[in-house]
Amino acid sequence: MDRLLKWLELPIHLFMWIGLVAGFLMMVHVSADVAGRALVRPLIGTTEIVSGYYMIAVAYLPWALIARNDQHIAVELFTQHMPRSVSIWLDAAVKVLTIAYLAVFVWQTWFRALQQMAAGESLQVGGGYMAVWPSRFVLPLAGGLMLLYLVVRVARDVRDAVRR
Repeated sequence: MDRLLKWLELPIHLFMWIGLVAGFLMMVHVSADVAGRALVRPLIGTTEIVSGYYMIAVAYLPWALIARNDQHIAVELFTQHMPRSVSIWLDAAVKVLTIAYLAVFVWQTWFRALQQMAAGESLQVGGGYMAVWPSRFVLPLAGGLMLLYLVVRVARDVRDAVRR
């Protein structure tokens, strides 16, 4: 289990860095658009590129890193006073529910991405069109990496809980 978790570190960090670069490029792109709007003329397609590519990468690619670091939003109002053994099993159960949701999410977004690719999904930008179907694959890839990580993590956590 630990070897698999270690192996997943590379794609998890790669996705995080791609998301960070997308965020940086989004800032530069929007700043250039604002400067162009004030000085000369705005860049064509900024809104479409930001919403069709940058925001998707920024929002979804870090999912697995958030799961790895246990940084999802958690309210411990009721669980903070539970015994450690109960808390461990409750965390595992929540991760299993998350896995079930992610499995459906990945399945649906994968088939939707394939449909959009076949249809050649694009947005009208200026005098032409910009393909946006490639960004549809970010959701199932990011969700799939998080799903894979959580499956291995739950298996490890259950193994460790049983050994205690």
